[in-house]
Amino acid sequence: MKIFSTIFILIVLIFSGIAWTNNSFKPTPLQFIVPKGWPQTVYDFKNNSLTKEGFELGRKLFYDERLSKDSTISCASCHQQFAAFATYDHNLSHGINNSLTTRNAPALQNLAWQKDFMWDGGINHLDMQPITPITADNEMGETLQSVIVKLNRSKEYKAMFKAAFGDETINTQRLTKAISQYVVLLVSSNSKYDKVMRGEAAFILPEQLGYDIFKQKCISCHKEPFFTDFSFRNNGITTDTTLNDFGRMKITRDKNDSLKFKIPSLRNVAVTAPYGHDGRFFSLMNVFDHYRKNMKVISNTDSLLQHKIPLSNFEIGQLTAFLYTLTDSSFLSNKMFAPPGYDITPNFIHNH
Repeated sequence: MKIFSTIFILIVLIFSGIAWTNNSFKPTPLQFIVPKGWPQTVYDFKNNSLTKEGFELGRKLFYDERLSKDSTISCASCHQQFAAFATYDHNLSHGINNSLTTRNAPALQNLAWQKDFMWDGGINHLDMQPITPITADNEMGETLQSVIVKLNRSKEYKAMFKAAFGDETINTQRLTKAISQYVVLLVSSNSKYDKVMRGEAAFILPEQLGYDIFKQKCISCHKEPFFTDFSFRNNGITTDTTLNDFGRMKITRDKNDSLKFKIPSLRNVAVTAPYGHDGRFFSLMNVFDHYRKNMKVISNTDSLLQHKIPLSNFEIGQLTAFLYTLTDSSFLSNKMFAPPGYDITPNFIHNH
């Protein structure tokens, strides 16, 4: 009986210890605020609660080159904050061993409202997104197993994972959830356009004229407030015979999806050049010229573009003025999104 009593007491002590450990795990919640007038998010915050500790871990991982095979490439290498977390001035992103990828890195902004990721929609959950660049041979070229091994060698990471998730266990699920906690808070909604919509500012005449033209000729695909409808469309581009990238068709295997790519957001468009899935358009003027005269209209070119988009030089000038109002300087310079070293307050909210 004494043996059984002893075993029972040990079991009670063990479970009491577990309960005490769980009760002592109290990360600092972060508040995600949906900007006024915007729809509700689609990201499942219930399955990945935002915390200060999780955000800081995700931020460290985002900027850590150890996630790549040769420790030269981080997520931030291709997603630079000053370029709205796109790759500025490079048509194709760079990977390990001085390799080139086959696509232009898209801007990372307002991801909490998106269901599909990558230019072809090949990833349908934000938590799964980091796996692709980490393991792609021409990007970070690493294996998840090796990443976990490297992170486990770091006492700092063990402490951060414990602070974020309750114990020192480092695994793929926690890795990707932490990165999601960082990138999901990359919300851009404080441009001049946003201030005008909130009644805090007013457009000058060229901006207002450009907005009116935009609503007539562009808004079908670039819907407010995200300035994209998140759909996949063929916009009359031709195939790059070197890259042979056929877009959405690679995922669906449907020939009708040939050369369909995700509609990019026009938020911060003034700082995200070059444009297009392969960065073929080096300026906004290149984009305008494509739509008004260089498109190749074929059977599956989007129905809205069958007659191209007639644009005069005057209209292009006014449109350009409006597009510049979509630059969110507070987002581009927010120190909370900068490399580790900046503290964040417990009541982290967006500055709008």
